[in-house]
Amino acid sequence: MDHRLAALQRLLELEQIEQNIFRGESRDIGSPQVYGGQVLGQALKAAYATVEPDRRAHSLHAYFLRRGDFNAPIVYFVDRSRDGHSFTSRRVTALQHGEQIFHLSASFQLEEEGLQHQLEMPPVPPPESLDPAVPFGAEAIAHFPERLRQKYMRERPFEFRVVPPQLADSAGGAPRQYFWLRTVDALPDDDVLHRCLLAYVSDFHLLSTALLPHEAQAPRGRLVVASIDHAMWFHWPLRVDEWLLYATDSPSASGARGFARGSLYTRAGRLVASTVQEGLLRLLPPTGA
Repeated sequence: MDHRLAALQRLLELEQIEQNIFRGESRDIGSPQVYGGQVLGQALKAAYATVEPDRRAHSLHAYFLRRGDFNAPIVYFVDRSRDGHSFTSRRVTALQHGEQIFHLSASFQLEEEGLQHQLEMPPVPPPESLDPAVPFGAEAIAHFPERLRQKYMRERPFEFRVVPPQLADSAGGAPRQYFWLRTVDALPDDDVLHRCLLAYVSDFHLLSTALLPHEAQAPRGRLVVASIDHAMWFHWPLRVDEWLLYATDSPSASGARGFARGSLYTRAGRLVASTVQEGLLRLLPPTGA
């Protein structure tokens, strides 16, 4: 297995230090604090460790309370809120240095049959026709803060193929973007692993969609960006080592916050997961103001 993907798998392998208590390590990916997707993935993995194996995560709701320190471990406390006939509920609290930095509520369900419908996948080019470039392109990344720029330029355990705006319905600065993603190597047939890894990568550039109409108003070094909350719904079993289209849009930005949502489709057009996120988009005053 590719060393980058193997390292990410190890990052999700939590140490159980007591009943319902787990410890995870962190990795510096170039952001000022622990990457939010890492905490999402680890918290979901901690919750899974307390759930019967016949139940699958179908939704999670999380809040980022404080910046995580990637030089210290994170301790996850799992509250076994409810074990019902069909649904299981868990609440996970993440702590560092004696303070809560994050909490997550997750729901798990026995597999059932029921009504089905979905929105159609937008028409976009297949990933093979697109360049394997860094997300957003070099010109856009040049305007990011230094550590954020390092984050997007690093080698990653996922590969991305960005759909250029002129090949989709996102031209003209619309707050909408599409990109294909998958892991850089094959993974075992482990549904828990695939869902936790999708939670990990779902935070990677969702909030940036809210910045697309405001590039001229947010010059380098004057913008503070941070996730506030993140929600996710799993509709179908999925594989993150096969191409998934992440279709994101931002209906609103206001009050120094941006709101974004995303839909994840398989190549065959099945909607397998949905995401929603709100984050801080704070413009700092000019130097000397």
